[in-house]
Amino acid sequence: MTKTDVFSFINGNMSCNLATCIDNKPQTRWMLMYKADSDGIVFHTGTMRDLYRSLLTNPQVELCFFNGNPENMIQIRVSGTVEEDKDPVLRKEIIQARPFLNKVIAEYGEESIAPFRLRNMVASVWTMEKNTEPKEIIPLS
Repeated sequence: MTKTDVFSFINGNMSCNLATCIDNKPQTRWMLMYKADSDGIVFHTGTMRDLYRSLLTNPQVELCFFNGNPENMIQIRVSGTVEEDKDPVLRKEIIQARPFLNKVIAEYGEESIAPFRLRNMVASVWTMEKNTEPKEIIPLS
């Protein structure tokens, strides 16, 4: 799989599992990514959430994307370092694209939406047909 293939897969399967680790305790949660390209994988959370503080405390994360197809299972794990992206244009773009954020914004304001961008990315691809083979590592940035 090429770098282009990986980004295409991620953009076609935006729901993923995000893994963090705080105080040597792993935590995972399902997330909906916003977009993925060679400039990073973008997602957002709220500044009032524990996840926000976790990402600032330990920016090393891993994302796991899965196509959900039992006939042709593909899983791509991407690890790297997240940085908060404070670009107001990106924040507005996310807010306009995701009306489900309106309730949060009404209560906490637009500044409560915190975009993050995953950088220094490497991916590993898993498929059932390559289940027993060594991992294929694909640099993404």
